Amino acid sequence: MSAARAACSLYLISPPVLGEGFAAALAAALEPGIATAFQLRLKGADDDAVLRAADIVRPVCAAADISFILNDRADLALRAGADGVHLGQEDGSVAQARTILGVGREIGVTCHASRHLALEAGEAGADYVAFGSFFASDTKASEHRPEPEILTWWSQLMVLPCVAIGGITPANAAPLVAAGADFLAVSAAVWAHPDGAAAGVRAFGRVLG
Repeated sequence: MSAARAACSLYLISPPVLGEGFAAALAAALEPGIATAFQLRLKGADDDAVLRAADIVRPVCAAADISFILNDRADLALRAGADGVHLGQEDGSVAQARTILGVGREIGVTCHASRHLALEAGEAGADYVAFGSFFASDTKASEHRPEPEILTWWSQLMVLPCVAIGGITPANAAPLVAAGADFLAVSAAVWAHPDGAAAGVRAFGRVLG
């Protein structure tokens, strides 16, 4: 994930459970070249399960030359050989994560609907900030509902990339792209697509242009 402002792309988030054959599904989703990052998010899984899953997805991400991000824990991201970590507000500071990961690995921060949290994350050295949930989501419940204008504000103020997350589908994504999102973080709209993950990604590609 680059700090340079570029066209909006997809940031895929894993389904809550990786079923059998997920590596093939991930490879298919990455094949169109529309996604540029993948986050492994397995809430409730123990460390060993996360590390086993990381061993499955890491080579797929490497082959596609996209960033492999682990959710929540910098220490586990380091053990998993991830390219970075995504931190929620309860997952420790950017400074702590940087101490663990060192330079060269990415740190993203959930900022909900808060401009203050986003500015703090940027000043602390985060590599990207994430706003959301823009829409209701079955993947992750959230009471925060930012307006697309927060993406415009951020993109006009900062070079640091911003991610829009939460219930995003090809049908509702266009206003977020127009507002200035650098990445659309998506999960169910891809993995639960009736024609498969690659078709789900291509549907977003038509919105991204």
